[in-house]
Amino acid sequence: MVLDISSLPLAFQFTSPGPILVKIGPLTIRWYGLLIATAVLVGVSLSQYLAKRRNVNPELLSDLSIWLVIGAIPAARLYYVLFEWAEYVKRPEKIIAIWEGGIAIHGAIIGGTIAALIFAKLKRVSFWQLADLVAPSLILGQAIGRWGNFFNSEAFGSPTNLPWKLYISPERRPSGLENFEYFHPTFLYESLWDLMVFALLLNLFLRGVSGKLRLKTGTLIMAYLTAYSTGRFWIEGLRTDSLMLGPLRIAQVVSLTGILAGLAGLAWLYYRKRPLPDVVATE
Repeated sequence: MVLDISSLPLAFQFTSPGPILVKIGPLTIRWYGLLIATAVLVGVSLSQYLAKRRNVNPELLSDLSIWLVIGAIPAARLYYVLFEWAEYVKRPEKIIAIWEGGIAIHGAIIGGTIAALIFAKLKRVSFWQLADLVAPSLILGQAIGRWGNFFNSEAFGSPTNLPWKLYISPERRPSGLENFEYFHPTFLYESLWDLMVFALLLNLFLRGVSGKLRLKTGTLIMAYLTAYSTGRFWIEGLRTDSLMLGPLRIAQVVSLTGILAGLAGLAWLYYRKRPLPDVVATE
């Protein structure tokens, strides 16, 4: 007997209610901005909690969060705009319209990493220690932020008729796919994947602080790079709006680089048994 999954209940079909949460006079609150703000607040609170568990001053993470926001959000927007320059050059006034969506997590990671390196150098603290404390918060924030794509009806996948399909209105459908109504909800796939990676990192962290595992500094961020990038590489292949460089999907190239970097870092720590190069002297 063959099960026709297209006839299953429609409970998992998604339809965006629109990008605007509420509008009161000139004040407009968008889901995208609310979710980003929520991700930041949750992330800061979590990283401070993890810092306490590792006997690190939580105020250090509070200060770092300001640097990360300043470094990550503009970089995320710049990254996206550069790879979509052919469109933004026609409408330069839209370059700063970040509230309409259009940020790239890989750009945020690059910008945040640069900011964190400068912060660690100035504060004379281990960059990898900070990165380990931020990694679980980062992936949890990504899981939250991905739902902004749902409300904006963006970052969806190819057409599908699966029970968990996503309805896209005609004006948001990609060129050549105007006759299709339902698409893969890749925002959901990545959000669920991010939650699984978060569970992995949090479990590793808690087992480390309890003494059940002997985690070396840098382990969590390297595990993050490997695990997140693996899921992103697969999910990106489903999307219809990937940032491209010629025939290459940029996110897949960066994800592959992340996988290799993460595995190399873990091998350096546990096979070579040496600390990662840092901005301060390591043991």
